[in-house]
Amino acid sequence: MMKLKSNMATCAAVTLSALSMAGFALAQTPTAAQTPVPAARGPAVNLALEAAQTALATCQANGYKVGVSVVDSAGVVRVALASDGAPQRAVESGNGKAFTVITYKTSSAEVAKKAEKDPDLTAKLNADPKQRARAGALPLLVAGEVIGAIGVGGAPGGDKDEACAAAGIDKIKDRL
Repeated sequence: MMKLKSNMATCAAVTLSALSMAGFALAQTPTAAQTPVPAARGPAVNLALEAAQTALATCQANGYKVGVSVVDSAGVVRVALASDGAPQRAVESGNGKAFTVITYKTSSAEVAKKAEKDPDLTAKLNADPKQRARAGALPLLVAGEVIGAIGVGGAPGGDKDEACAAAGIDKIKDRL
């Protein structure tokens, strides 16, 4: 009799646990009022890595210690690399520049130019610590749509960062 009660208690606990999990799963299922967020587009991780490695190698060949970030269309980092000895701010700069490209759908240099003439844009950029409106990041495009970005930071000048980013894009653009 004692064994039967023990088995019944175990069955009850398992049943309650199963019902809890089923309720949790139903609570996570989107309803008509909750539209699921579409997956971000972006380069395949192998292409993102290849672009980042090429950008890094290009900058290193010129003696620059840089950080390189490749992000998807939602600004999620796919790949981040840093030269040996690159300062943290170089890594943060590359990432911030790439995120700026995703936000404004144009190069970070173009955003910087627009900000020079638009105090509202400047204020918006300054209010968001994830943004970096300086030359050095370019969009990754497929059929004219921004699917990601590559940002480089740490070279002595944004134009040099941007040249490294362009080398990374050139390496993979035909396979995006």
